Amino acid sequence: MRPWKLSHLIRIASLEAIAILVLNSPACQAEHPSTKPIRVALYADEGATIKSLPEVINCLPKSDGFDVTKISAEALRGNALDRCDVVIFPGGSGSGEGNALGGDGRNRVREFVKRGGGYIGICAGAYLASIEYPWSLGLLNAHVLDRAHWDRGTGNVTLKIATAGHDTLRADGDSCTIHYENGPLLGPGQKEGVQDYELLASFDSEMTQHAPPGTMKGTTAIARGKFGDGRVFCFSPHPEKTPGQQTFLQAAARWVARRDDQTQ
Repeated sequence: MRPWKLSHLIRIASLEAIAILVLNSPACQAEHPSTKPIRVALYADEGATIKSLPEVINCLPKSDGFDVTKISAEALRGNALDRCDVVIFPGGSGSGEGNALGGDGRNRVREFVKRGGGYIGICAGAYLASIEYPWSLGLLNAHVLDRAHWDRGTGNVTLKIATAGHDTLRADGDSCTIHYENGPLLGPGQKEGVQDYELLASFDSEMTQHAPPGTMKGTTAIARGKFGDGRVFCFSPHPEKTPGQQTFLQAAARWVARRDDQTQ
């Protein structure tokens, strides 16, 4: 075998150096899944409280790696979710959102999550994710407790953060104050084929403007779970309406999109 000429060795070294520069260039790094923006579809149709949509969008800015697009029920029934990583159903009316989707739309959301997509439900969106109602999606194995007193009132409540919540939400301390607007009181369900959810935070105070005391405290306020190959994250209260808690929504989006290496 003939020895390599010095010119050949120099040429090979130069090509290797160029390859390293290309692989580490911003353009190439932008294509890596961990550095691509998280593509979020925000439901903005019948049932959603339109005035709350800017609050959700403001929590997920482009500067922090999010790309949010409003989506209609009609577009959702089509193939719009194929271009997204996460779908968010905001506050409003769970039944309004579920009925606006219709059977085809609800099945489309289920399939999206089952195949690996992420779902976030806030208040009405948490009702929608439950297994409780005919119009529910059944993504989170959770019942809605005390349905007779859904109109509990609005205001700030205290949450008790579970151990898993510290890691996932990046919460400071064992409790926090958060805004509440008649969100569901969630409890474990028993639906076959859907994994049990994980408690991240529970209510540590009660909203009793229009409901008797004694049922809200201790029930699930924030939960996460898995559905098929996808992930589900539900908030009964409103982090997007609470100064200092907006990062909870970012943490949820990163978890359901599998962009948080510190969670499983």
